[in-house]
Amino acid sequence: MSLKGNQRLTEIKKIIVCSMLVAMMMLNTGFTHVSLPENLHQVTVNADGKTITFDTNRTSPQLLLAKAGVKLSAKDEYVMHKIDEARTEINVYRAVPVTITYQGQKKEVLTSKQTVGDALIESGYNLEMVEANPGLDTKIRANLDIAVSDSAAKLEALRREREEQVQTSRGMQRYSAVYNMEATAYLPTDGGGSGITASGMVARRGVVAVDTDVIPLGTRLYIPGYGEAIAGDTGGAIYGERIDLCMESYGEAMEFGRRDVTVYVLD
Repeated sequence: MSLKGNQRLTEIKKIIVCSMLVAMMMLNTGFTHVSLPENLHQVTVNADGKTITFDTNRTSPQLLLAKAGVKLSAKDEYVMHKIDEARTEINVYRAVPVTITYQGQKKEVLTSKQTVGDALIESGYNLEMVEANPGLDTKIRANLDIAVSDSAAKLEALRREREEQVQTSRGMQRYSAVYNMEATAYLPTDGGGSGITASGMVARRGVVAVDTDVIPLGTRLYIPGYGEAIAGDTGGAIYGERIDLCMESYGEAMEFGRRDVTVYVLD
């Protein structure tokens, strides 16, 4: 073999020896790294009292459940949430039979909901109007008996709420107070003649004068036979439960005259 050939062989041997030394050093010092498949993450499935954990790069819940060997029936549900970038958890809730009794009628339903309240919502009950025994926060279990009854307190609250509404041109509106007042009528040109009210508003139909100790300026009102209005003016003769309604014409003001009216303070 020539001299150059011997030198080349020697260099190759040196490279091989150095590579082996580097590999041994990495093994001895722990500087090793095994590449994982891209997007691999850990999935934990909790179902039927068992926990199945595996690594995968799949994200579809149906595929993940299939990999865990979990089959869902029509009423079963699952909740999937991401713990962090590398971990996902799926909780499977099996549907169980429960009995709901309402107004003497019993109905057996399958539900995978976790609380009595959620099961009742699923069955079409309005939780604002009913009470349940056991309570709405009770955990669902198989063959649980749920007695549902109308809530007298909630029904009374709804009745009061409906009573505290008045029909206006804009539909039903809630009110916070109601007064029986003596009403008179005025024209935009009355008083100083400028047509500007005490609040700075232009006098027009719908602007009424009030005693601010009773009704503050800016308050929205509804007066049957007159309509919606705003408290925007005052007057020397307007005190206590008296109100002065701005009219569009002299004839309308004269026809109105002086009469008792109901005044609703709108919310």
